Amino acid sequence: MDISSKEFIEKIFDYENEKEWSFKGSKPAVVDFYADWCGPCQAMAPMFDALASEYKDKVDFFKVNVDNEQEVSGAFGIRSIPTILFIPEKGEPMMQPGALPANVMRDVIEKRLLI
Repeated sequence: MDISSKEFIEKIFDYENEKEWSFKGSKPAVVDFYADWCGPCQAMAPMFDALASEYKDKVDFFKVNVDNEQEVSGAFGIRSIPTILFIPEKGEPMMQPGALPANVMRDVIEKRLLI
């Protein structure tokens, strides 16, 4: 589930060469930008993993460690963590900073990604 900058470019979006958003995935995705030392990130991790299991056949879930993958974090202007990137199959992605409760995550997945 952890993804490197190189894998992000291959599987999600080539931010090095593309100016316009062009999603490479075959199903919607949720990306968690986090750090190991971040308390809210650690608190959110079990819920994120549970949602990944719940939606495993419908939505791809990825995690980007902002300390290890500064390139992709910088490309998306990540300023606070956790930050969640919701990516529909078609259309523009939606970024939400801060730890989100499970019901909010589920609501966004159901209403914005699985339509």
